[in-house]
Amino acid sequence: MIIKPLGLAACTLLVIVMGLRPAAAQDADPYQPLRESMVTWQLKARGISDSRVLAAMERVPRHRFVPERLASLAYGDHPLPIGSEQTISQPYIVALMTEWAQIKPGDKVLEVGTGSGYQAAVLAELTDRVWTIDIRPELAAKAAGTLKTLGYSQVQVKSGDGYLGWPEAAPFDAILVTAAASRMPPALPQQLREGGRLIIPLGPEGRVQTLTRFRKVQGKMQEEKNVPVSFVPLVEPPGTRD
Repeated sequence: MIIKPLGLAACTLLVIVMGLRPAAAQDADPYQPLRESMVTWQLKARGISDSRVLAAMERVPRHRFVPERLASLAYGDHPLPIGSEQTISQPYIVALMTEWAQIKPGDKVLEVGTGSGYQAAVLAELTDRVWTIDIRPELAAKAAGTLKTLGYSQVQVKSGDGYLGWPEAAPFDAILVTAAASRMPPALPQQLREGGRLIIPLGPEGRVQTLTRFRKVQGKMQEEKNVPVSFVPLVEPPGTRD
């Protein structure tokens, strides 16, 4: 077979078309380079190595979960306010909690503290069975709307007391608590499946807390990992404690 060289006009057209592809992709998602940089310099550089978690963090449009005026700051190495005196955690903490949770396809996962809905979206990239609860109705409603708009309709969202978990959906393979508790909410270990992972920041408000991973082994919670963190407090309404 003889392959004839392209004419000058054809070569020029090919170069133009090929040259447009990256620009067109960037126009479709101008934040993609920022997400890639976030994954490289904030996550991989700090030891996040689970390829599925890294891919999820690169796919989820974090800028859609913060106030529009803060969209340009969404991929920075810091938390951001989302209203109702709450924040969206810095990307590294979201990735760390997700990696510690060891989510597999088909796992049932509960998030306590929906906030913006960003953590729930990351979890939904790893499994299609995600439940998330927030005591603030306005945040739960807004997060549900954002998640639905972005196609995460499989995430179940409700407003309620996360200290009590979501008993009707239990047991869960993993539970992530995204607000600091002064002590372990007693309902959560009961709703965790044997071998399940529970990730929670423990400690008083305004001080350094300890993000801790527990695993349920023979019905008991065994501490496995911990790291110092700073989270907003888990709201503990009166009348809901034992």
